[in-house]
Amino acid sequence: MSERIGGTPERDGRTVVVVGAGMAGVQTAVALREAGFSGPVTVIGAEPHQPYDRPPLSKAVLLGTAEGSAFDVDFDDLGVGLRLGCEVTGVRPADHEVDTEAGPVPYDVLVLATGASPVALPGAEGVPGVHLLRTLDDAARLRPVLERRHDIVVVGAGWIGAEFATAAREAGCAVTVVEAAGRPLAGALPAEVVAPMTRWYADAGVTLLTGERVVAVTGDAVVLGSGRTLPAEAVVVGIGARPATSALAGSGIEVGPDGAIVADERLRTSAPDVYAVGDCASYPSARYGRRLLVHHWDNALQGPRTVAADITGGGAGAEAYDPVPYFWSEQFGRFVQYAGHHPAGDTLLWRGDPSGDAGWSVLWLRGGALAALLTVDRPRDLAQGRRLLASGAPLDPVRAADPSVPLKAAVV
Repeated sequence: MSERIGGTPERDGRTVVVVGAGMAGVQTAVALREAGFSGPVTVIGAEPHQPYDRPPLSKAVLLGTAEGSAFDVDFDDLGVGLRLGCEVTGVRPADHEVDTEAGPVPYDVLVLATGASPVALPGAEGVPGVHLLRTLDDAARLRPVLERRHDIVVVGAGWIGAEFATAAREAGCAVTVVEAAGRPLAGALPAEVVAPMTRWYADAGVTLLTGERVVAVTGDAVVLGSGRTLPAEAVVVGIGARPATSALAGSGIEVGPDGAIVADERLRTSAPDVYAVGDCASYPSARYGRRLLVHHWDNALQGPRTVAADITGGGAGAEAYDPVPYFWSEQFGRFVQYAGHHPAGDTLLWRGDPSGDAGWSVLWLRGGALAALLTVDRPRDLAQGRRLLASGAPLDPVRAADPSVPLKAAVV
């Protein structure tokens, strides 16, 4: 139980424990104080470091242009206690306790913000020179690899693979990216949208091999299913992440087939007094008519406000959590942004020429309204598009496809 530094703790009769010290966990503590919660708040983090932001790890921290990315939060001033380097091993809702390596921690309200864990490459665990990029320690181990300008093989051509390949090329490394699917971002975007993005690899001097599976990794090479062997002084694995929910085994808290905690429209779990927020939780979206699991920074930023409002207001008047999903990626000199959920769309429109040097966008419409958009170096499209996604306003498809017409001017 945490106490306010320098004085007697204020209490409202409840103690809130937050498991996870990433964006979702830290923002939950901040949002609780902003919402007027005066009781004890404790954030438990598995890593020993001061809580930090993850996006800079794949560029600024990795390249040494920033030593770290600690959140600009004065936890003492907020009266928030930190238990860092403390692994949570179990949750017992019936007893209102979480189990840790240091012993049980009681709570009145529990917020699970455990994030996601990177997927390891089968057969490569423990092999020297194989790296993941999820934590500050991961970035610290990879920084000297880039400084030595090693030959690097990146396994996975998703968002994190492209971002790491970008940083490695900027550092002067020879980079080969291996993707088992037939194209980059196969699980995220349709083939026609990915096609112009695929050319970015060659333009940056990165060798991209698609439709190739890694079957073995040695200390200095990667062996592919085709029989080809790639020299590799370092291998970086970026093949996805899964909700970090293993500590919930036996807790009775519902976890879906995707491994995510099943939360309701106010991010409450199946257990009383237990919430889940960020990468570890899925939520029902009335906007898109399905349950969403969103592994992106903006979700971890917004969800805590709903949790704090529900805790402090007892649910009275609290709005359902149903934001427009949003994320961004900086890769190969481009700023890529995405908002919405395109599987809900049934019409695809292009704005601009993706074969040129100027920016371009892709729109997905459903029922004449914007369902999602992807922008490349067109921040104004993204800003206007997010507002159109929220309003559900119908668009004139001819004007919407004209890059010279502001998106907001395409509203019917």
